[in-house]
Amino acid sequence: MTSTTCPRPLNHIGISVPDIDRAIAWYAEVLGYRLFSGPFDLVASPSAQAQFQDALGERCKHVRIAHLSTGGGVGIELFQPVSPASLPDVNDIRFDQSGPFHICVTDPDIDGLISKIIATGGSQISEVWDDRPPSGIYRMVYCRDPFGTIIEIHTHPYEIVQGWRVGNEVKENTEEFTILETQNE
Repeated sequence: MTSTTCPRPLNHIGISVPDIDRAIAWYAEVLGYRLFSGPFDLVASPSAQAQFQDALGERCKHVRIAHLSTGGGVGIELFQPVSPASLPDVNDIRFDQSGPFHICVTDPDIDGLISKIIATGGSQISEVWDDRPPSGIYRMVYCRDPFGTIIEIHTHPYEIVQGWRVGNEVKENTEEFTILETQNE
C-alpha cells in the first residue's frame, strides 16, 4: 500500500529542564544551538488560564520557556517548570514509556562531542558502537546532558545510517548509500 500523505516537517522538540538559564548556556556551548526567543514566564493568570491549563494541565501554574534554533531547522523549546517545580532526575532511560525518550544529533567528530558533553557536566552512558557495516565508519553513542535528557549521537545523517535496512532485511548493496554519503558531506 502506497501512502499519499506528505511527510510533515518536524517543527520543534520540547525538553523540560530544572534550570533554563543553565540549559540555554549548555545547549549553546555544547551543541551550538542559538537562543532566539526568551526565556520568558508563562503564568496561569485569569485571562490565559483556560488555554494554559488546557494545554499543560490544571497542576501547571508557572513555567519558564525559551526557544533555540538548531543546525537543521528543527527548534528546541526548553521548559522549566516553576510551579510545580521539576521532579528529580531519573537515571534510567525510560524507553518503556510512550513518548519521546531521547534526541539525536549528527556529528562526524563523535569523540570530540562526547568529550565536550562530559567536560560540561553531562555523561556518556553507553559505549561508542559501530552502527552498521563497514565496521568503524558509522558510529553511535548515547550520552546524557546535565539536566537528564538523553542525547544520541551518530556520525552520519539519519537516512544514511538507517536507510540500509529494508523491513527486517539488511541491504546487501550499500553502494547507493555511499553515493548519498559523499553528496551530503
